[in-house]
Amino acid sequence: MNSWIKSAVAALILSLSLPAQAGLFDWLWGSNKQGATKYPIVLVPGIFAFDTIAGVDYWYRIPSALEKEGATVFVPKINAFDSSAMRGERLIQQLDAIRAASNGAITRFNLIGHSQGGVTSRYVMNVRPDLVASVTTLHSPHKGSPLADVVTGVAPEGSLTGVGFEALANTVGNLVNLLSANKADRSDIYAMLAEFNKPGAAAFNTLFPAGLPASECGQGPSSVNLGGHAIRLYSWSGTAQFTTGLDPSDALFGITSLAIPGPDDGVTGRCSSHFGQVIRDDYFMNHLDVTNQVLGMVSLFETSPLTLMRNHARRLANAGL
Repeated sequence: MNSWIKSAVAALILSLSLPAQAGLFDWLWGSNKQGATKYPIVLVPGIFAFDTIAGVDYWYRIPSALEKEGATVFVPKINAFDSSAMRGERLIQQLDAIRAASNGAITRFNLIGHSQGGVTSRYVMNVRPDLVASVTTLHSPHKGSPLADVVTGVAPEGSLTGVGFEALANTVGNLVNLLSANKADRSDIYAMLAEFNKPGAAAFNTLFPAGLPASECGQGPSSVNLGGHAIRLYSWSGTAQFTTGLDPSDALFGITSLAIPGPDDGVTGRCSSHFGQVIRDDYFMNHLDVTNQVLGMVSLFETSPLTLMRNHARRLANAGL
């Protein structure tokens, strides 16, 4: 192989594998602070929730990218495995504390939730609309995920298999909480699964329908008024599983995708992700790529998640949010 070809291949492999690859062109964005939103942005994680473990952020390099755009960013401590209601109550406590500490400077928040974090944000929006200026959901399974049905079918709660699975999963979840310095919560895997199987998702949506599309795969309303508070709504998602070949999540989502009918990201079906104004539902991203994971290994042939988040901060700022 010619030396220049070897060099080109090596450069390509390096660009795909470097954690910072998605930010190589950060200089193009300048420092004009066009993403300086009126209300702080709160990045709400999904399952396996953590803020930072061993120096690795759940939202890998995203908070700093948003802060460079001029936004104020918070990442709350949320239980790794629990229902969205319980996670939402924990989030409300933290939002109230931030608001109180600001001495009136902060009144509302822009919630951006990944996966279950989007459903958690919907809970907060409905029970405490005074705290919320906007909700954006990323790859969130609003209509549930068939994966939850598979797990609860194979290992029903209370069965011999279920007891073993519950003990193992909750141990993992509690370890994630511990490593993330979250000592307030104990994981409850079946509370999470019961919300995302078909009957659980239907029950949640009956209780909190605001923002959902009226048709099977349509757009939801771009805004809702809850308790006298206008709240803007957005969502986006992807329909890929194998996006780099180097990211270990690719193989996992290639397998889990087999349980999901139609286009999906390995966890969430395309139509299940629809909520509010659907910005796009077919990015070449799997379920973790939108958070710039794993360690920034995302497709070079799709818009960087850092760029998507910067653009959204500007969208929120332009909307007066």
